[in-house]
Amino acid sequence: MKLWGGRFEKSTDKKVDDFHSSIAFDARLYRQDIKGSIAHAKMLAACGIISGEEGDAIVKGLESILDDIDKGKIEFSKEAEDIHMNIESLLIEKIGDVGKKLHTGRSRNDQVALDIRMYLKDEIDEISSLIATLQRVLLNMAKEHQHTLMPGYTHLQPAQPITLAHHLMAYFQMFKRDWQRFRDCRKRTDIMPLGSGALAGTTYPLNRNYVADMLDFSDITDNSLDGVSDRDFALEFLSCCSILMMHLSRFCEEIILWATKEFDFIELDDGFSTGSSIMPQKKNPDVAELIRGKTGRVYGNLISLLTVMKSLPLAYNKDMQEDKEPVFDAVDTVKKCVAIFTDMVKTTKFKKDNMKAACLDGFLNATDAADYLVGKGIPFRRAHEITGRLVLYCIKNNKDLQQLSLDEYKTFCQAFDKDIYDHIDIKNCVYQRKIQGGPSPQAVAQAIKKGEEFLQSIQG
Repeated sequence: MKLWGGRFEKSTDKKVDDFHSSIAFDARLYRQDIKGSIAHAKMLAACGIISGEEGDAIVKGLESILDDIDKGKIEFSKEAEDIHMNIESLLIEKIGDVGKKLHTGRSRNDQVALDIRMYLKDEIDEISSLIATLQRVLLNMAKEHQHTLMPGYTHLQPAQPITLAHHLMAYFQMFKRDWQRFRDCRKRTDIMPLGSGALAGTTYPLNRNYVADMLDFSDITDNSLDGVSDRDFALEFLSCCSILMMHLSRFCEEIILWATKEFDFIELDDGFSTGSSIMPQKKNPDVAELIRGKTGRVYGNLISLLTVMKSLPLAYNKDMQEDKEPVFDAVDTVKKCVAIFTDMVKTTKFKKDNMKAACLDGFLNATDAADYLVGKGIPFRRAHEITGRLVLYCIKNNKDLQQLSLDEYKTFCQAFDKDIYDHIDIKNCVYQRKIQGGPSPQAVAQAIKKGEEFLQSIQG
């Protein structure tokens, strides 16, 4: 008989049991469920709701079950529906009727809300650590490439010269925001809902703060209806995951492009590439492509839970059982993607000569030619027009700006002088951009220093 079956005259249909059961996926919450139950039992005893002896028996029984699960001695039952009823059934089987007192003053509604919050706190900590490891790799790579010139792009068209370090540090900043978002999400996850009951709290004199302290929560929920029906923290977590995956996907797209023969900026490590079943020459960036593809999967998890929650009346509804699989899948996907991406990018070899050569094609120094004229007192819009006509002249005559003679320059504007060549030198174009946040080695060194300070602050 089900633990909740007292008012029913017959058993649920076998197909309903199969449809209703969540143990196949929520079994991973067993540790959080048992920790939460231990804290609840200790609180019940401390408040005199059950005796100290009963509390001790329940705690010892739960600890024994946890040990058995860790050792692979327990097989969960589909008939017990979910991890919560499985643990309670195992406890009653182990210690008898005393185990039936564990659920005093508690509902599965606030119990599952507790478990998923505890679970996500742990996973946020792990994902944060993975992000920090990736940031460290990017920071170390940036240190090595502060003088490695490469084209910067807009619209995927050559735009202005930058350094590889500057490019890598752009992603460092993205992942820094990801780390901050997850930590901020953790603050709203770190609120203890146990004591909300099914929806209206309980008449038992529970000490909710006692449980929160034991389970290392910073606060307790202020409304019992909201306590059991809130999944904002899970949605926020999935949003953080989606944005993180978007950043990984953008980086992967560039890696895929850079690995092509057309760009030829990088050589991916053989350990993070695959071949073709028919074309023996192929070396495919499958890891980067798969991360790019899995980004859509994580987006889907967010949309799935948003759709589940969008029209639910207060308080708990069985629809909310559908919160776990999207969350669990996002957790698994994100952790795998961040870890393997970190290893892939760490082993990537950059072709410096090819990157520098690409800076000489596409008029990446055209903006600097216009700025040169501004320095001579010519209004920017006029300087922009003159330089645009210079570029058109170069295209028609198959030249670049460095190849024009001074006489040719003066044909377009008498303000040009021989110092124009230093001004449009690709290296100088980068090195003169010393503004904070710019690509010059000097500015990037400052960004790297700030990055070091950030990592030290979060890992210290």
